[in-house]
Amino acid sequence: MTPKPAHTRSTIIPCLRYRDAPAAIDWLCAVFGFERQLIVPGDNGTIAHAQLSFGNGMIMLGSVLDNEFGKNMAQPDEIGGRETQCPCVIVEDADVVYNIAKAAGATIDREIQDEDYGGRGFSCRDLEGHHWYFGTYDPWKSE
Repeated sequence: MTPKPAHTRSTIIPCLRYRDAPAAIDWLCAVFGFERQLIVPGDNGTIAHAQLSFGNGMIMLGSVLDNEFGKNMAQPDEIGGRETQCPCVIVEDADVVYNIAKAAGATIDREIQDEDYGGRGFSCRDLEGHHWYFGTYDPWKSE
């Protein structure tokens, strides 16, 4: 078994690809509240690598490129708007995030609601159709 990294904030970091990564970075920061930690520009206005933090978590993203890594990924619009993953973001107030996302034009897939297992949350799509879940349920906290 691989040992758990000793001094990291998050041991699992979702990685996404965007056709217009600079616009996606701006949108994710303005609408969802991510903060730029590292942005590495690529050729022709692309993003080679970006790290956006959110509390103790992080996502990494870059531009859609026809390279070894990119050939293993599809964009939501290439597969009928479907995805095989969904980043789950723990927030203090899901209603606030919901209202900001809705006002920014995010497509709401699942309206905000109280969850049977605790907490409150909703799911939506970002500006390029990636699926996200935001909720107050924190699986790390013992009730």
